Amino acid sequence: MAAFIRCRLLNNNNLIFSSIKDVRLKNVLQQFRYCTKYKENDDKSVEILLSDKKKMTISTGKYARFADGCAVVNAGNTDVLVTAVSKTYTSNLQQSFMPLTVDYRQKAAAAGHIPTNFLRRELGPSEHEILTSRLIDRSIRPLFPIGYNYETQIICNMLSIDGINDPDVLAINGASAALALSDIPWNGPVGAVRIGFIDNEIILNPTRRELDGSILNLIVAATKNNLVVMLEGFADNIFDQDLRKAIKIGVTKCQSIIESIDELKKKYGKKKRAFEIVLKNYDELYNSVKFLAELKLRETFIDSKHDKISRDNAVNDIRQQTLDNMKKSYENLDLTLVTEIFNKIARNIFRELIFETNKRCDGRDLEGIRNINCEVDLYKVLHGSALFQRGQTQVFCTATLDSLESAMKMDIISSMTSGIKKKNFFLHYEFPPFATNETGRTGTGRRELGHGALAEKALRPVIPNDFPFTIRLTSEVFESNGSSSMATVCGGSMALMDAGVPIDSSVAGVAIGLVTKYNKSKTEIEDYRILTDILGIEDYLGDMDFKIAGTKNGYTALQADIKIPGLPLKIVMEALTQAIRAKTKIRLKMHEAIQQPRTIQKDNMPVTQVLEVSIHQRGKLFGIAGKNVKKIYFDTGVQVNSQDETHYTLFAPNQLAMDEANEMIRDLLEQEREPILEFGGIYTAKIVELREMGVMVKLFDSMMPTLLHNSQLDLRFIRHPSALGYEVGQEIQVKYFGRDPVSGEMRLSRKVLLPSSSVVRSLS
Repeated sequence: MAAFIRCRLLNNNNLIFSSIKDVRLKNVLQQFRYCTKYKENDDKSVEILLSDKKKMTISTGKYARFADGCAVVNAGNTDVLVTAVSKTYTSNLQQSFMPLTVDYRQKAAAAGHIPTNFLRRELGPSEHEILTSRLIDRSIRPLFPIGYNYETQIICNMLSIDGINDPDVLAINGASAALALSDIPWNGPVGAVRIGFIDNEIILNPTRRELDGSILNLIVAATKNNLVVMLEGFADNIFDQDLRKAIKIGVTKCQSIIESIDELKKKYGKKKRAFEIVLKNYDELYNSVKFLAELKLRETFIDSKHDKISRDNAVNDIRQQTLDNMKKSYENLDLTLVTEIFNKIARNIFRELIFETNKRCDGRDLEGIRNINCEVDLYKVLHGSALFQRGQTQVFCTATLDSLESAMKMDIISSMTSGIKKKNFFLHYEFPPFATNETGRTGTGRRELGHGALAEKALRPVIPNDFPFTIRLTSEVFESNGSSSMATVCGGSMALMDAGVPIDSSVAGVAIGLVTKYNKSKTEIEDYRILTDILGIEDYLGDMDFKIAGTKNGYTALQADIKIPGLPLKIVMEALTQAIRAKTKIRLKMHEAIQQPRTIQKDNMPVTQVLEVSIHQRGKLFGIAGKNVKKIYFDTGVQVNSQDETHYTLFAPNQLAMDEANEMIRDLLEQEREPILEFGGIYTAKIVELREMGVMVKLFDSMMPTLLHNSQLDLRFIRHPSALGYEVGQEIQVKYFGRDPVSGEMRLSRKVLLPSSSVVRSLS
């Protein structure tokens, strides 16, 4: 090698080059310097004791060192790797949102499985992965500083899954640790725990088996000073006092996780990168826009005669007039910046009016609920249907009943983590663009999956476990002006009752909003207003969307989407109190349309029946290759499904079809009633078919053919029945030894009727 290199390794692992002529070699040595730098930086971790038997470990420094931040969270034999990366540049500094992407992926290899799809690899995200990604997003998004609009991505990868400890809560804590350790500006950390409630006892981070016996599955995410960042969970009618206790304990336990992440951050965290948005003439532009638009905006927001469309149109007109006037006064005007300023001023005015008047833009007081109209049994063809209208939010729900064979099958990894292999109740939510007077893509996106899953969780606790049908609820949003997911809960509950599903109680849902006013230092909330049954604009311009659903006895689901960096427990508890009052009023309105499940079945309702068939008659019922069962299904629509060896479940779309199927089955099983055979009796059998392993014979014409095996044809070893000269149509004598207790087949023998001396003669 032409290049001559002399270097010495210092104590701090730096290399000093004396002479380098080969650039490629220099690059190699620089890579070596990077490796030696991290050689002793393999693993740093903290251990968090959540209880006497449960702990969680957070480590960093070993994997993915090119990422801005990385953490591995462990509980039991479940390990989750979380990385955080954020761009250092942005194409548009005036973005009105934080471009944050969270991708949570379950790897089959982490559970010791191979994907069962055709390609045998992970494909698009499953519903559970999407819902968990949204859960993590809501836990960390409120803590990004205002104005930090750089594209940021959080990726959560499963390293190992033991099927006992759920990885979703670990992923939230991993995202918190990765962001805290990175140089990305973020006002965390947050901590997250799952709360279970078993036998009046709070359980922290319950295992999958413990959750099976828990009436509560609640995830709490909180930051320092006991501030709530995110709540999501479902329950089996948990009482109000128990839910409040669970939330308080969850927030308290989050503090130990936060302290541990802070400890890790102080030792190994990176210095936060500086970011600054320099906006030329911002104050001057702000004052000009406020002067032009403030009075008009106040008049618009005070006018309670406006509905959603007219209010939006009025605000859009004011925005356009302001832009036109600003163009006349300024050259080279940044229209994007002016639009952002206008939106900020509109937001401030909207919120200030609530504090000034204790009234809302539609004229309601803080706890007012919009007008509610309910209808059921809209279309006779449907098993159950309901229309729920609350203000300008309109939802059409249908309930469809089908056989248990129609249950939704879960993928392997989701069934491992949730313990659910198939669901016989599920809800599908649709939000077409016309619901908000818009055009765009139709289909199911992340938002639709999230809203549908929340409504499904709210209704699942009232569905009987032994219900003999699969239930599919659909929710189609025809109009939307806030809280369509909670309208789905109300409409879905009425559709279930209209279909005659014996639910214990109707379920109602409501969305609680919030507007806050911070002190001058922007550190504490000095004033706030809690809003019941929020409009779309109150959700968009407010600080919280707290969705709460429940029955007359307790809560079934809740989800808090908090947009400020933490909410005091006092406000959370007040929101629950307002939700209880609202829930009671909404249920009374629902009861005006339908108060309890329908007891008299509709003519088109499906029915089930258990059929008992003896083992030896299974062949007659099913026929060759199942042709009889297929004929029953195609002629009547009735499905025949096996329960055990002698019992079968019949599912019919209506009673008329069931009666027709029963008649067909009766004809199959009772055609020319079989004669009773005597055990040990000798009968004349007719050969109807020659097979490799024996002959098929009939004892009577009304009987199904049965096999007489080669081993029972002769005292000698027979490979094929043709060796004995048998032909189809030939008659032979056989002896009957009853039926096989497992298969139900007749046990026949010919060789027992042969004299043993025949063997001797043949050998001689």
